[in-house]
Amino acid sequence: MKALISIDYTNDFVATDGALTTGAAGQVIEETLVAQTKAFIENGDFVVFAIDRHELDDNFHPENKLFPPHNLAGTAGRELYGSLAPLYAKHQEDKNVYWLNKRHYSAFSGTDLDIRLRERQITDIYLTGVCTDICVLHTAVDAYNLGYTIHIIEKAVASFDPQGHEWALRHFKGSLGATVE
Repeated sequence: MKALISIDYTNDFVATDGALTTGAAGQVIEETLVAQTKAFIENGDFVVFAIDRHELDDNFHPENKLFPPHNLAGTAGRELYGSLAPLYAKHQEDKNVYWLNKRHYSAFSGTDLDIRLRERQITDIYLTGVCTDICVLHTAVDAYNLGYTIHIIEKAVASFDPQGHEWALRHFKGSLGATVE
């Protein structure tokens, strides 16, 4: 069984004026990311929207020292970007579509993702979204440590750091045994 995990494809991470944007690199993957998400949904596969959720005055979160405020609860910056938003809206009530609020880079850290995947006997996960070398990478590392088979959809991941993006793609293959397709 397989699942697609769509990571942080929101206005703050992708829109030109986003608070922590990947800009053009994130925008160019939209068509592939949305097509893959739609295909997984239509096939009846489990699709997880793993989305950063932060609070403005959270003085305890380490990201606040590293990055400007982003994906703040209740803001437009946290909404899904572009044509992914209406796709989610159309299918948000489907039993195989799951919105996952995450507080850390990895979609597994402090969430029920592993339980939900195991309940469905999912062994293979396909990762899309941003940033390749941060949240996608940390999710992949946790997936590896939990024994999942990892697939990275290369034309559906991006970063604001081109060197970090390329390094992460090599790391997925060389250190995590992932298939980069």
